Amino acid sequence: MSPAPPASSTATVFAVANQKGGVAKTTTTLSLAGAMAAQELAVLVVDLDPQSCATFALGFDPDALEPTVEDVLSGRAGLAATVRQHPETDLVPASIDLAGAEVALLTRPGREYALSAELEPLRETYDAILVDCPPSLGVLPLNALTAADRALVPLQCETLSHRGVSQLLETIADVQRLTHRGLEVAGLVATMFDGRTRHARAVVADVTERYGLPLLGVPVRKSVRFAEANNRGVTIHAHEPGVPGAAAYRVLAAELLGLPVDPDDRARAQGRQQTKASP
Repeated sequence: MSPAPPASSTATVFAVANQKGGVAKTTTTLSLAGAMAAQELAVLVVDLDPQSCATFALGFDPDALEPTVEDVLSGRAGLAATVRQHPETDLVPASIDLAGAEVALLTRPGREYALSAELEPLRETYDAILVDCPPSLGVLPLNALTAADRALVPLQCETLSHRGVSQLLETIADVQRLTHRGLEVAGLVATMFDGRTRHARAVVADVTERYGLPLLGVPVRKSVRFAEANNRGVTIHAHEPGVPGAAAYRVLAAELLGLPVDPDDRARAQGRQQTKASP
């Protein structure tokens, strides 16, 4: 394993966003968090989705937690008070009440900055902060993008997967123009990739050419191990670190952190190395 980079004075904030559901936003958020934590970095995941998938996947019951990010956005609690510790990554949990907070934010002055203002004091505590966005272009994703340094766009390697990406990029352009000029679109993360099909490879080629965005890391292969990890309340790296999908997220994390990529991880992620069979 490569040594961790020197801790920066402030955390890099990543917003994992795509208005289309079912493209592995939560899987990407948690798998990246686990890969970064394996580099001995202090990582925080912010669950900004009312469906609370990241909260569930790390083994927490959203209905039994108080306070949550909804309390933060409603002004009843500070973000630091909501942080829950997990063996791999810290978590700011969500609950279904977050949907109500989103409606309330619509009438609040400076609503796009609500999350950014709360995250700022925590930037000195963590090396990386990852925000799991809901599948929409509403005020919650706007908060995440306004707070973020870099945006990651997971994209399922199937037909019509690019639908809505152009709207997301327009929203990001608005954020860059109006609320956060420093926001960078890091690139696309190809998920649910089946390298045996020409179709999956064609989708990746089409989308990168269509939007002029780089493909980050290597495509993440499909694996039931991700769902198994969720059931255990851990990330893929604590469940089955040897599968190609886990290796792909380690490659992606290394690239985002500016670390050397382990050649064995790259080979395993690309299916060029013998690994334990994965259903």
